[in-house]
Amino acid sequence: MAQSINVFLPMRAGSQRIPHKNTKTFSGIDGGLCKIKLNQLIKCQLIENVYVSTNDPDVVKIADAFNSLKIKVIIRPDELASSIASTDELIKYAYEIMPDGHILWTHVTSPFMNSDIYSEIINTYQKNLYNFDSLMTVSKIKKFIWNNREPLNYDRNIEKWPRTQTLKTLWEVNSGAFLASKDIYKKRKDRIGNIPYLYELNNEIAFDIDWLSDFKIAEGIYSSMHSN
Repeated sequence: MAQSINVFLPMRAGSQRIPHKNTKTFSGIDGGLCKIKLNQLIKCQLIENVYVSTNDPDVVKIADAFNSLKIKVIIRPDELASSIASTDELIKYAYEIMPDGHILWTHVTSPFMNSDIYSEIINTYQKNLYNFDSLMTVSKIKKFIWNNREPLNYDRNIEKWPRTQTLKTLWEVNSGAFLASKDIYKKRKDRIGNIPYLYELNNEIAFDIDWLSDFKIAEGIYSSMHSN
């Protein structure tokens, strides 16, 4: 693939569920999730640059401390840094600030997606561009899923309680990574195209930190993984 792959990494200040979520010490690491993610991304040789979109001075300090030419800090406008700013608005903004090529959108809240995982995702994307126009990471759901009235992935008229392995597979978008060309951002106002490749992550790698309990669980997992 001739066109480069650049990362869009959003990190706004003012997390309400976990104060200073992106930068607070995580598993004994100063700089926390921000430092961990930037380290993972700059180690991935298939990534050209990492564009950090932030309004957080602490994020800027952590990013600058890497002294890496791969990291580009872009100060986000105030109107896009509030809790009410929509993802659709941020997608439009990403198109405006990102260079031509392909955009890998990822988050610091997925600390177990390391440089090897990103390389695998990029290689899969490149190999499948003839049949798919984009990629997003997903987690497999093989559970009894209902709406308010009835099951969504099995028919109780056929079998009231089927074996879980026979349930229709559903896919949860885990937001680990989205990968698409900048042209798709322009044409579709979206970070995926019409035919995204669903890249499955196991639950441990896909673990996303949203609540304080998630943060504490992730710290324990991370510490056990890096104890040696």
